[in-house]
Amino acid sequence: MARLIAALIRHGDYVQLPNTPSAHQPFPLNVAGEQQARAAAVALREACVRNGWQPESCIDTSRMLRAWQTARIIADELADMQPDGFTLASFDALAERCVGAAANLSVAQIEDIIQCDPRFPDLPEGWKSDSHYRLPLQGAESLAESGERVAAHLRTRIAATTAMQDIPRLKLFVGHGAAMRHAAWHLGVLEFEQIAQLSMYHGRPVFIECRPDDSWCHVGGDWKVRAQDTVELD
Repeated sequence: MARLIAALIRHGDYVQLPNTPSAHQPFPLNVAGEQQARAAAVALREACVRNGWQPESCIDTSRMLRAWQTARIIADELADMQPDGFTLASFDALAERCVGAAANLSVAQIEDIIQCDPRFPDLPEGWKSDSHYRLPLQGAESLAESGERVAAHLRTRIAATTAMQDIPRLKLFVGHGAAMRHAAWHLGVLEFEQIAQLSMYHGRPVFIECRPDDSWCHVGGDWKVRAQDTVELD
């Protein structure tokens, strides 16, 4: 059976509101983010050549502009690797952790809203990075829930990947760091304790393989080791 590999790619850096959960921010890549997307294409090409991987023609991306732009740049840079070029498909399932009704509000605004709502206790310390905490607002989800959603998408799309005899296949997924790390935990690639210790570089693919027994393992690309006492909003 041909090997099936998923490339997890965090979108490039973008124009982001300060101190604001990034999940549904609709802003584009900045210049650095565009450069990171082109660097991702270089890394993907090198990995394919080095390992004999054949990339799938459809790149999955979240619906956020920064992820779509990252995927578009990668597709354009790697166009010669597909006879008819690459296509992009956008999915809600690849979004970052959703804060629901608090989308695109600053951390301070969110904390004020919860504090002023008589139905809820004050937010716990460290709520933004607590994998199991979900804001008590309509539409919100926890980081763990976002990872479960992404993991389910990975399983479904990898299962639908076309096998070509013994040629290993590479499927590209462009999304968001925290949701992808939590997905890696759900898939058994990371231990729970590693979620807080690691992050993802913008535009640097991490490669994970779905083995014949449906287990997953890390086969290439570096996670970013997070500095102590830092919290990344995406």
